Amino acid sequence: MTPFLLASACLLGITLCYVTVCAGSPYGDCRRCHGMGHAIKHNRKGRATRGKTCRRCHGHGKRLRTGRRLYNLWLRVYREGQNDTPTPAARPFVKKG
Repeated sequence: MTPFLLASACLLGITLCYVTVCAGSPYGDCRRCHGMGHAIKHNRKGRATRGKTCRRCHGHGKRLRTGRRLYNLWLRVYREGQNDTPTPAARPFVKKG
């Protein structure tokens, strides 16, 4: 195989794996709090206690994956494009016969 075909096959495989992950699990763990939803704080005795709520995920611990965000954007644009036909203007003050 030529290097170009090998690189293309590897890129296609990686892309298909990421699409599968985004379809199967659209939400990933928050990168800041590692999916906990809050920070870990230690008190004076050294015990771990709950800290502040994570500002990035608002305490949910999850984030929408980039691939899923792009898919949602594409789907929204596609659906808005389907309704491109103009609807007839309503005439509210016309007497019905």
